[in-house]
Amino acid sequence: MSNTVWRQGEIIELEISDLSDTGDGVGRFDQRVVFVPDTVVGDRILVRLVHVKPKYAHATLKQILQPSPQRIRPSCIVADKCGGCEWQHINYNYQLTAKQNQVLQALERLGGFVNPSVDPVLIADSFLDYRNKATYPLGISATGQVQAGYYQKGSHQLINLNQCPVQDQRLNPLLAEVKQDIQKQGWSIYDEKRHQGEIRHLGLRIGRRTGEMLLTLVVKHGNLRGIESQAQEWLQRYPQLVGVSLNRNSDRTNAIFGNETTCIAGIPYLREIFAGLEFQVRPDTFFQVYTETAESLLQVIQSELNLQGHEVLVDAYCGIGTLTLPLAKQARQVIGLEVQSTAVEQAILNAQLNGIDNVTFQVGAVEKSLPNLGIIPDIVLLDPPRKGCEANVIKSLLDLQPSRIVYVSCKVATLARDLKLLCEHGKYNLTRVQPAEFFPQTAHVETAAFLVRSPS
Repeated sequence: MSNTVWRQGEIIELEISDLSDTGDGVGRFDQRVVFVPDTVVGDRILVRLVHVKPKYAHATLKQILQPSPQRIRPSCIVADKCGGCEWQHINYNYQLTAKQNQVLQALERLGGFVNPSVDPVLIADSFLDYRNKATYPLGISATGQVQAGYYQKGSHQLINLNQCPVQDQRLNPLLAEVKQDIQKQGWSIYDEKRHQGEIRHLGLRIGRRTGEMLLTLVVKHGNLRGIESQAQEWLQRYPQLVGVSLNRNSDRTNAIFGNETTCIAGIPYLREIFAGLEFQVRPDTFFQVYTETAESLLQVIQSELNLQGHEVLVDAYCGIGTLTLPLAKQARQVIGLEVQSTAVEQAILNAQLNGIDNVTFQVGAVEKSLPNLGIIPDIVLLDPPRKGCEANVIKSLLDLQPSRIVYVSCKVATLARDLKLLCEHGKYNLTRVQPAEFFPQTAHVETAAFLVRSPS
């Protein structure tokens, strides 16, 4: 096949044979790889090459010549434009197969594991109506209307939404109506190009079990005339809304939240019931976005660990104690490590709230805290951010050699990298890998990997 077609703007025919971990379809042309969003394995398509490199290219879908049997009609009317979900056009059962395969391929290709055992993906109640938190950028339409939604795929063009099928449906009225109130108040909307204007994002959060909601406006400075009376009006209009907050982020940044959150009406947290415990969750702290599947994954961890009440467990990257506290009820002693001081404050509060007194929390980077614990734990639970563990964390684990390690990950590439480092010298064996469905309709997959120290 001639190489002359391999250039930007060319239209070529492809068959999609795989899905990447970012959710794009993968096709091959003249022994080169082509990544195409909005496609699925089995699609025969025409695409336009847009970013061309010697060995691979990114392309946009131009025409479906023969649809895959796994292709379905999306349940959302803006699914083809909105960047919130990548996979609404894919049959849900095939999404689960693709995620299991994604974990398997990462462990084999990046981790060097031979035929690793990867369980079927753990699913919960629903593949829609599941998100307990959503944060929407705001913008202004061509006619001057305040809009809230997600950015169009690959752009900063806002797709205005009045409802979202993957968020908890009880949040939809707030998404539709709060932007109208912002319009009436005449508050300015942030313009990221000029770094001017006030309101950057609308944050919504709900306790799945309690129904309690939080509304947060992410603002540049917070100079919003009449915000207190508007906040009181929101509390009266939405009986389940328990708090309205302002989060200040004056930096020129892609990060959504700044470091300062102020409650201006109601209370600064919602209550959620998780694993039979009560948690206080604030607007800006991390809590798993799919409450029910997080609980199911916790049950797998509990079952696999089968704690007998005499173990010492360290929960690294513990956040507000979501996994720490349920596990503390079954262990002798638990230590939570977390770099964010506000999360540790909440974790301590949540422990007190539930009468759990065999757990201590330490503020600090895990790579500094773990080597200086002064004890050798029986079990270490890791739940790092997407970038995975720092090199020093892996070194500390290999020095400490706890008898078991549980690694919970939201990015399979960094999971595979770190598992390889832990297992490559024979100190640990990978015994089980359990993917879990935390993000239906997207390519993201959560995974728990279980390691056991090799007999010396």
